[in-house]
Amino acid sequence: MKAISSMATRHVLADVAAAAAQTGLPEVEIESVGGVDAAKRVAAGEQVDLVFLASDALSRLAGDGQVDPSTVRPLVLSQVAVAVPSGSTEPATRPEGVAFADAAGVRQALQAATRVGYSTGPSGTALVQMIDDWGLTAAVGDRLVQARPGIPVAKLLADGEVDLGFQQLSELVGQSGVRILGVLPADCAIDTVFSGAVAQTAVDPAAAHAVLDFMNSEAAEQIKLGHSFGVPQ
Repeated sequence: MKAISSMATRHVLADVAAAAAQTGLPEVEIESVGGVDAAKRVAAGEQVDLVFLASDALSRLAGDGQVDPSTVRPLVLSQVAVAVPSGSTEPATRPEGVAFADAAGVRQALQAATRVGYSTGPSGTALVQMIDDWGLTAAVGDRLVQARPGIPVAKLLADGEVDLGFQQLSELVGQSGVRILGVLPADCAIDTVFSGAVAQTAVDPAAAHAVLDFMNSEAAEQIKLGHSFGVPQ
């Protein structure tokens, strides 16, 4: 069985798919690429059985008839976190795991940073929009560094290309050369729900649906939490 996903969920989906296979469900070969590219390939009619993307992208595909709308399932909740290079003198993670007390602290950090790294995809788009909404584009816009395709923000931090980085927590956890300050505070949180659906090109829709049901079940929750994702409510 073939599936396509965005890069952000590649590790957790691989482990959940492996757990599903252990129960006797079909094995799933998941190709992970940039979310925009994945959506384009599905829209172009490429044969896949399952599609895993940010919910808004998947909703568009459902509206266009590329995936079965009745099968769309929210699978994981991803939060954007803030990180600095390992040797940075920025404060350590707060006890509650939140990088700053409120949005004002985030704005101050952005203005103080020399170079700010952010990712492609929905979380990066949301960050740039938030900076614009705060009226900071003129002040910090020329200091924003978008990670190149396939290059995580963690690498930009570790290589010294940026001194402040924003990326989904699951993409930062366990990466060398970085120190995670915590997730964004509630008043400026950037959360993304990633969902799955059965593609209209699925060879065996019933089998694909069964795999998706497992991925959305309680049996998969601990795997998701272990990858620093939340479980959508």
